[in-house]
Amino acid sequence: MPADGVAGETPVREETDLLVEQRLRARYPDAAEALGRYAALLATDGVVRGLIGPREVARLWSRHLANCAVLEELVPEGSLVADVGSGAGLPGLPLAIVRPDLHVVLVEPLLRRATFLGEAVEALGLGDQVEVLRGRAEEQKLAVDVVTARAVAPLDRLAGWTLPLARVGGTLLALKGEGAADEVTASHGALERLGGGQAEVVTCGAGVVDPPTTVVRVVRLTAGRRKGSR
Repeated sequence: MPADGVAGETPVREETDLLVEQRLRARYPDAAEALGRYAALLATDGVVRGLIGPREVARLWSRHLANCAVLEELVPEGSLVADVGSGAGLPGLPLAIVRPDLHVVLVEPLLRRATFLGEAVEALGLGDQVEVLRGRAEEQKLAVDVVTARAVAPLDRLAGWTLPLARVGGTLLALKGEGAADEVTASHGALERLGGGQAEVVTCGAGVVDPPTTVVRVVRLTAGRRKGSR
């Protein structure tokens, strides 16, 4: 069992976390060093500044880095990606690290999180590939190839914030849990109003994370109407 730790102690890494780190480094050898530096940022500044819970340090690779990095399997080459509600940079920064062909925009409304993201981008040497936009998703005027989100909001509400940022023909990739299929069923009407096609539940990361990452994928077929419009 992992140790929860007390103030000032470093939580003991879970055995699964060590295994997943090894697998992720092997899958993306050119990105291994940068992934390690990002993990160190999350385990230090990320915890101190309240972006990552202290207990998460013991499972950073298995629950956060790898779970997000493998999303790249669903992202076309050379895509412009917007990561909405990026928080500590998940999944946007792992995507950028393992896929240098992508340009990633991290959209984050809270100042302290946006500040951390800017510092992380600089520390990781990603300034030519990643930019940080501080503000709410609804305020952004973007037309990207792929929108990502790892928010806990229900899919119908999440789509209202994210799908309008995708160009027609672009895709929303929402990281979800075991209830993904139920959310897809419940959000059909909202997705249709936003111009989205039929949502589908897909997985990625087999051989790296177990269970694989669950993702709801929605293609924006028409312009629809932005949330709040008449």
